[in-house]
Amino acid sequence: MLEQAERTEALERAVEVEQEVTALELFFDLVFVFAITQVTRFLSHDPTWTRLVEAMAILMVLWFSWSAYVWLQNRAATDEGAIRFVLLVAMGPVLVASLAVPNAFGKDALLFGVAFFLVRALHLVAYMVVARDDPALRGVILRLSRTIVPASALLVVAGAVPGTGRALCWIAALAIDYGGLFLSGTTDWSVAPSHFVERHRLIVIIALGESIVALGAGASSLALGAGVITGALLGIAVAAALWWAYFDVVAIVAERRLRAAPREQQVRIARDSYTYLHLPMIAGIVVFAFGVKVTLGHAHAHLAGVAATALCGGVALYLLALSAFKRRNVGSFNYPRLVAAGVLAVLAPVATTLPALVSLALVTTTTCALIGYEVVRYAEARQRIRHG
Repeated sequence: MLEQAERTEALERAVEVEQEVTALELFFDLVFVFAITQVTRFLSHDPTWTRLVEAMAILMVLWFSWSAYVWLQNRAATDEGAIRFVLLVAMGPVLVASLAVPNAFGKDALLFGVAFFLVRALHLVAYMVVARDDPALRGVILRLSRTIVPASALLVVAGAVPGTGRALCWIAALAIDYGGLFLSGTTDWSVAPSHFVERHRLIVIIALGESIVALGAGASSLALGAGVITGALLGIAVAAALWWAYFDVVAIVAERRLRAAPREQQVRIARDSYTYLHLPMIAGIVVFAFGVKVTLGHAHAHLAGVAATALCGGVALYLLALSAFKRRNVGSFNYPRLVAAGVLAVLAPVATTLPALVSLALVTTTTCALIGYEVVRYAEARQRIRHG
């Protein structure tokens, strides 16, 4: 009898319990949808090189905050009790930080810093609730707090100091946050693969949705002539190609790799492939959304340097990140995507000398040609992965 019970317990441990994304998690993500929209608005308000760098810094801060809550919810595996309360409360400061994004380096810098500090503090509180009966997890949280607290505090300080001091505080905060996560190691971490992957798939969809919203925003203020309609169709073709590049095969292979890995490797793969490498994917989509919005508004004019770089470079960054994603999970780069990213990088300065609509057409041609080539070139492997 005892032997049978032991076998049953071993079998239960061997079977991964599928953790579904909850309605609360989707509701929580809505405030980050707004935050991503605000980053595009921040860049559109004053499209300069400095503004582009600041937009990426804001996105990095927001992304790490969202990622921290994904790890929390992945471990908590519930939307009941104290976790529900903390997540709903945390939506308040996330919303305030999102509202402050357009002036996060200006008059609302302190408000952004304080709101963001509260978001991270509530994350640590919720994690301690989850870890109340788990000493190993409490040790993980204490290690994380050594970087989360000073990084968040630096953004509060950044809101109180002007000029160069503010920029230095942001640089230090990002270095501590991103570097600290890597240096703290993954001892005693754990991850539920299916849930973790699904959350990141959904955030990619959300970012792609933002590019479509940018298309709509750019077109809605204009008369619907042939140029606007053509630009909108070209833009959604690029968005569709970006969707295909991620969801057709890459996301499937990555999830299988994460599931099949030993538990000690699962956490490192989740950290590297999703927490780190999904950031440039999201950044590329957001930057492209800004570029296509400007393009629709100036279809027959030449794009300025920042807008041209955003239009071409955003897609290039996305493809580079996808190739690095494949390298981390499979062990090899995706060379056609690297070539396409190189073509787009070369196209960026050329786009300043062409009508904006022509530049968008070249970006669309490049991305769609890439997808067409991959469908034909890797048809057998694609069939095996998707239907084998």
